[in-house]
Amino acid sequence: MAERQIKKAAVIGSGVMGAAIAAHLANAGIPSLLLDIVPQTLTPNEEKKGETLQSPHVRNRLATQAIAKLRKTKPAPLFEPSLVSHITPGNIEDHLSSLQDVDWIIEVVVERLDIKQTLLAKIESVWRPGTIVSTNTSGISIHDMVEGRSEAFQQHFLGTHFFNPPRYMKLLEIIPHAKTNPELISFMHQFCQKKLGKGVVTAKDTPNFIANRIGTYGLMTALQELQNGYTVDEIDAVSGRVMGRPKSATFRTLDMVGIDTFVHVANNVHRNVEDKKEKEVFTLPNFLQNMVEQGHIGEKSGKGFYQKVKTEKGSEIKTLHIEDLTYHPRQKIKAPSIEAVKQVKGVGPKLKAFLEQGDRYAELAWRLLSQVLVYAAEKRGEIADDITQIDQAMKWGFNWDLGPFEVWDAIGLEASVERMTQDGLSVPDWVKEWIAQGHQTFYQKEDGHIFYIAQEGLKKLEKDPHKLSLQDFKEQNQVIKSNAGASLIDIGDDVACLEFHSPNNAIGTDILLMIQNSMEEVRKNYRGLVIANEGRNFCVGANIMQLLMEAQNEEWEEVDFMIRQFQQTLFRLKYFEKPVVAAPHQMTLGGGVEVCMATDQVSAASETYYGLVEVGVGLIPGGGGCKETALRTSQWAKNHKEADPQPLLNHFFETIGMAKVATSASEAKRLHLLQTDDDVVMNRDYLVHEAKQAALQMTAEGYTPPPKEKIKVLGENGKAVLQLAIYTMYQGGYISDHDKKIANKLAHVLAGGNVPARSEVSEQYLLDLEREAFLSLCGEPKTQQRIQHMLTKGKPLRN
Repeated sequence: MAERQIKKAAVIGSGVMGAAIAAHLANAGIPSLLLDIVPQTLTPNEEKKGETLQSPHVRNRLATQAIAKLRKTKPAPLFEPSLVSHITPGNIEDHLSSLQDVDWIIEVVVERLDIKQTLLAKIESVWRPGTIVSTNTSGISIHDMVEGRSEAFQQHFLGTHFFNPPRYMKLLEIIPHAKTNPELISFMHQFCQKKLGKGVVTAKDTPNFIANRIGTYGLMTALQELQNGYTVDEIDAVSGRVMGRPKSATFRTLDMVGIDTFVHVANNVHRNVEDKKEKEVFTLPNFLQNMVEQGHIGEKSGKGFYQKVKTEKGSEIKTLHIEDLTYHPRQKIKAPSIEAVKQVKGVGPKLKAFLEQGDRYAELAWRLLSQVLVYAAEKRGEIADDITQIDQAMKWGFNWDLGPFEVWDAIGLEASVERMTQDGLSVPDWVKEWIAQGHQTFYQKEDGHIFYIAQEGLKKLEKDPHKLSLQDFKEQNQVIKSNAGASLIDIGDDVACLEFHSPNNAIGTDILLMIQNSMEEVRKNYRGLVIANEGRNFCVGANIMQLLMEAQNEEWEEVDFMIRQFQQTLFRLKYFEKPVVAAPHQMTLGGGVEVCMATDQVSAASETYYGLVEVGVGLIPGGGGCKETALRTSQWAKNHKEADPQPLLNHFFETIGMAKVATSASEAKRLHLLQTDDDVVMNRDYLVHEAKQAALQMTAEGYTPPPKEKIKVLGENGKAVLQLAIYTMYQGGYISDHDKKIANKLAHVLAGGNVPARSEVSEQYLLDLEREAFLSLCGEPKTQQRIQHMLTKGKPLRN
């Protein structure tokens, strides 16, 4: 099984989910066939062209149209539009035999057992022994689906339930049946984690598996509270961030998912469970059935629990009153209990403090939460082998900060069980027995390891060696140096990791000082340096609040010193004698990109939003970003001696001048902000490990710092081309006077100033141009207005 590989796949069913799965396979570099049924009628356009039902274009129409939609779908299912070339359309009549050429077949057709069984019989007729076959069902029995197939086919069949949308939702539930080959389960677990970037849990073959079973139960309890007199606004105010859940809370989430989809999932449980009490919980209220019948199914219909309407003053959000299914102005819920816990730090402490408030909103939160916790405990062993699978499924599938059993630990296991019992809830015996044995939590830490309750007692949570946690290293006292903005951590094998932890990971004096201290420490005692962190974003740029304060006070020497310090620190980092690898993720903007540009290699999370965005606050990159793009243009020209470098310079000018942000690491490569040999890591959990391995590999290969080289700039001629573009934009009314000023300064720096074309200049010369332009823009009142607006409003100002 260790030799098994998945180099090519086939997805059967080109609906929204099937096409999105094919897109994510393309994101991972896996080409796939996308097959669907043959249409039975021609479209008017096809008739006009004289095509027939036998025309290949017609026969492949459904898959072809689905692939075309991938380019336009929002949020984008593809990392980068060109990746659509990895998907080949076809149909299951003409191209069924092509399944013999793939390593993984994924069935994603309509959720009907008979249709799936018929399709699987067709697949087996051409099946190549050893090929993996899986179904993306959200709740149909895996065992029933494969009944009647050969023993060998059954051994290679399992459920792979992607959550929608596959690119963005981390959870993938693997559902084996009794005859699935155990080695295949292990292979798919590892493959989907590493190659597809998924958080994988193994679920039992039960209705709706893990996440939808628990999550749907939680939504049903919220619907019950809606019928008990609470409003949509009140329940969403309580069941969102204050409970460690997404901002979309309950009913906003239902609108996003689709109320019709939720109804289908809830009915599936209702049909397939035998316990009368459980059936009753999953019985849908009449008002919800009425909503579906009227087409009020959420965002896709424009009406659900929320409705967005246009008024003379703009847009207004209204919420549903279930009594008569009418919409009324949204009510902002402000309660002392909710306000009181906003200052409490940490998900667990915040939730515990909220539940202790004692008003009607805290009572609501308790009822919503306590019922879900008891239900999760009841289902342990039935839907999953252990509590870790349930907790991870809810975190990855529903974006909860804590899983049910982690929540139980956070709010106090013994006290909460006592309160549940007083409320008349039937807490499972195994929970009571666990407490009676003297345990106060389901998870326990000991000697750097985590143990959890299992059927046989405490069981050690096995760590994936490829998932390196900086938090774990810190708890093991591996911090080498630290200040308010950053820490240097020993991550093993003589590699150190520089972690940013300032507010928003913005780069200020503390971080720059720690970069310098890190180089001194690594020079003496380590083989390489990784720059990574576990914050929400890698780095949103420089500390513009500090910059604005100094500029408003006209402390120009201080501003100049700040820019020089930033430039020189990154310049030293670039030519440091030990390998340096950056591991960006999520928002990596402005100065964060400049830090990455100063390293030997970047190992970027696939979901990295990457761009030099300083123009958005009236500035240009000042920490080496302009210099590095000029250098890359020069290096490209050196490697392509017959080609004109002006188009590449124009590209960088446009990218920086329009503050373009790549929405994935793949797109960042297309924009040349990442280099072709930089790594893209699909699973962010593996980011630190992959960056560390890159540093060790460079050391093993005999690392030497990059040679300093002269930069051949395009000078006055290249600058004139850029200025013509600026003039055209200005005359067309596309940019303001201040935009024009910023753009001209950017053109001056990127082209190398007022020097003859193809002049060779030093990096320091370009850094000086950068700093002078940056400093002069800091003095502009309109730039200061833009910085102020970004700080207060969180978005750019056009002035």
